[in-house]
Amino acid sequence: MAGNTMEKEQAAITISDLAFNYGGREILTDVNLTIRPFDSICIVGPNGGGKTTLMKLIIGLLNPVRGEVLIFGDKPEDAKQKIGYVPQYAEYDKQFPISVKEVVCMGRLGNSFTGRYSKVDWEHTMNALAEVGLESFAESPFSALSGGQRQRVLIARALASGGELLILDEPTANIDQESESQFFELLRELNERMTILMVTHDVGFASKFFKRIACVNRRVVIHPTSELTGQLIKEMYGGDFQMIRHDHTCSEEGHHHD
Repeated sequence: MAGNTMEKEQAAITISDLAFNYGGREILTDVNLTIRPFDSICIVGPNGGGKTTLMKLIIGLLNPVRGEVLIFGDKPEDAKQKIGYVPQYAEYDKQFPISVKEVVCMGRLGNSFTGRYSKVDWEHTMNALAEVGLESFAESPFSALSGGQRQRVLIARALASGGELLILDEPTANIDQESESQFFELLRELNERMTILMVTHDVGFASKFFKRIACVNRRVVIHPTSELTGQLIKEMYGGDFQMIRHDHTCSEEGHHHD
């Protein structure tokens, strides 16, 4: 028992015997998954397969009907400060006068007991903007930025919280190819100190960055990117995806099904 507890504490994410139902329909079942610190996981799967549900369970927005999720050994509700989340879309009023640094500082809201930003909050904000290369845009209106720049601002907002786990939902959906290349270079740098989990429909670029791929369709199957082929995806999901090649291995023992 002590050994199992230590293993969970050392993992960035531990999911055990998880199941989730909605409206009487089974969305996820028998999910067992361990993600180590500094791992990088790309979550793929068909629409309705449970990708978004899995992400919400990890973040703590949903509760499983069976099983558990642990983030660095804690329940999601107790580990919020360890999680940085980047949503797929940033809903905002283009006429609303909010600056880049104010958007980023929103990531510090959970760190204050008074509800007001402190000097430390603004220091974290500027450090996060520097990390994504946008410190010179701190006073600029958020609405004036390009799609790629706005995406980096949202990453900076997630970084400002000081978390150890970065979760992104379809972050490349609205950015151009040049911005996408810059985005993955940023992820490489962040992965040196953070665990990264990303939901996407497009697995074609996964070989540029991700170490492992989690295929989600009610259950979760983990593959090293070197073993994921178009034929395998077709057999699993009834659809064809671009073949991915990568040199990383899934684990010391090779690939396995979680």
